[in-house]
Amino acid sequence: MPFAIDEELKLLPDKPGVYLMKNAIGQVIYIGKAVNLRSRVRSYFQSRHLDTKTVLLVQNIASFETIVVASELEALILESNMIKQHQPHYNILLRDDHHYPFLRLSIQDPFPRLTVVHRMDKDGARYFGPFPGRTVYPTLEALKKVFPLRTCNRSLPAQTPQRACLDHHIKRCSGPCIGAISEADYRLMLKPLTLFLEGKRDELSSLLQEDMETAASDMNFERAATIRDQLRAIQRLQETQRVEGNLEEDMDIIAMARKDNEAQVVVVFHREGKVIGRSNFAMTGIVDQDRSDILTSFVKQYYLGAESIPPQIILQDELLSDEHEVIRRWIAEKRGGKVTIRVPQRGERVELVELAAKNALQVLSRDQIRRNNDRQEAAQALEELAEHLKLPQAPWRIEAYDISNTQGNYSVASMVVFEQGIPARKEYRRFRIKLVEGPNDYASMQEVLSRRFRRATDEKVALSEGRLLQSQIKFANLPDLVLIDGGKGQLQAARESMKETGYLEITTIGLAKQHELIYLEGHRMPLNLSHRSKALHLLQRIRDEAHRYAVSYHRDLRDDSALNSALEQIPGIGKTRVRLLLKTYGGLDKLALASVEELSDLKGMSVKSAEAVHAFLRLKYGEGVGERYREHAKEDLLIADKEKLPSSP
Repeated sequence: MPFAIDEELKLLPDKPGVYLMKNAIGQVIYIGKAVNLRSRVRSYFQSRHLDTKTVLLVQNIASFETIVVASELEALILESNMIKQHQPHYNILLRDDHHYPFLRLSIQDPFPRLTVVHRMDKDGARYFGPFPGRTVYPTLEALKKVFPLRTCNRSLPAQTPQRACLDHHIKRCSGPCIGAISEADYRLMLKPLTLFLEGKRDELSSLLQEDMETAASDMNFERAATIRDQLRAIQRLQETQRVEGNLEEDMDIIAMARKDNEAQVVVVFHREGKVIGRSNFAMTGIVDQDRSDILTSFVKQYYLGAESIPPQIILQDELLSDEHEVIRRWIAEKRGGKVTIRVPQRGERVELVELAAKNALQVLSRDQIRRNNDRQEAAQALEELAEHLKLPQAPWRIEAYDISNTQGNYSVASMVVFEQGIPARKEYRRFRIKLVEGPNDYASMQEVLSRRFRRATDEKVALSEGRLLQSQIKFANLPDLVLIDGGKGQLQAARESMKETGYLEITTIGLAKQHELIYLEGHRMPLNLSHRSKALHLLQRIRDEAHRYAVSYHRDLRDDSALNSALEQIPGIGKTRVRLLLKTYGGLDKLALASVEELSDLKGMSVKSAEAVHAFLRLKYGEGVGERYREHAKEDLLIADKEKLPSSP
């Protein structure tokens, strides 16, 4: 039954909740919360005073969905989680924090590891950060000198004697794999380490000073000397990181800079009277939004995943007045203690806000300068390319294609798009080869291009008939230049498909890896550009990006296949339960972290089957299954691929 917006508006409840706006193909394009769903959702369709961004949103709404909750606080939490999950086009979004690394301390393990990761999972580990990308690895190396925790992925405690690695010999690891330290002594390092990473430097110094004096009074001079060296190293590390101040409180200072449709938000971490670091975040979707809107969206999304929350949050601008209190209560609940959120008017807090604002402006300006330089370089390369290819003008949109498979198995293709010489990642597409069997790159390329250009024709017809909106198209935008990864044969195969689908007029070239020669249709000899040519460098970059994107998809399919194969080996676990486990956990790394109780709680799983899954994974892969899965999966697949090869004649 078609969705009738006018009828659905009459059925809206006057209760708090979250609403999801969807377009004609069911994609979530906006998520919001409301104290009263009826009045809030109706306002989109009945108000005459809407800003430009909201007008565009309403034009694309084909249906909506509401979720009723018990309170405004629950609505806030649900809204933040769903925005993170769906990343709707019309919401103000904190750009995915995989750009900002964290330090992960696996305290759930017998001998915890300290590693760099790019996202936080609910796996029982402690996470610290995010860190600016340039500082996280130097910080890790400095910490290894002070706290010799392991960073390897060996399964401990080891069942058989192992050989110590280089880190142990240079005193960067305490050597639990060879029994050089007990679990109890190893864990003594965790408290001072966590104090350091939490920014509690004074408390850490006091703790180490006390431990050193205790060791000395017990005549354990070797341990006392070790602690003394730790204390000195920490003090040196602190000197390189801290900025002194008169305020002793712990706080986050948040400020932003914006220009045109871009914004950068900086969080300065102030702990025990010292500025100990900062992280910066890009915000998108800020058209027609004021500063309070942007900061409110940032605070909700940032503190949704923040591991460390101080008692004070200092802002450059006020939050939206109708959300301030509920956000404060939510963050306080996450922290487990009182939290204040305020905009300072005078004193040192104002100076700290100004410091954060200067940092935000510096980051924004730096990024814009880099992008402008990239655009200038790309423009020059495109002009040179047009000259070499005898094109009437520089190609605005370039599409590149590559095929990836292992002896014909898990065959896939990539389509990457560069616009004005810059990656347009939202335009990237990937294909799974459906019609070609075996390792036939020519036929695979023909299949992909046929599907791509037929979809373009279908979308153009749908647009002309009003069955598709411009914002919903995926293939109707045509390239000015098609780049094929390969030589003469791949180029000829591609041109046959383009002729068949009616797109022969689009200029197409092949770039062969061996000598980086450019093949053009109708030319006997390939084009051999100088290795200093900007045009060649641009083509190489586009070709390599297509290769990377194809290979990453190919690996994902192989890993999924290996996971299916592994699970189907478990006694009592059939295809239905395999699908259930995959749908719930997504991959073996997360599945391996689930307890028997969690597995048995799934509908369709019994305690016996949960125990079988739990035991099998540890028997096959060991205790470190989650971390080592990918390596084992690759080995299993290589063996499987070799077994499928025909025997030599």
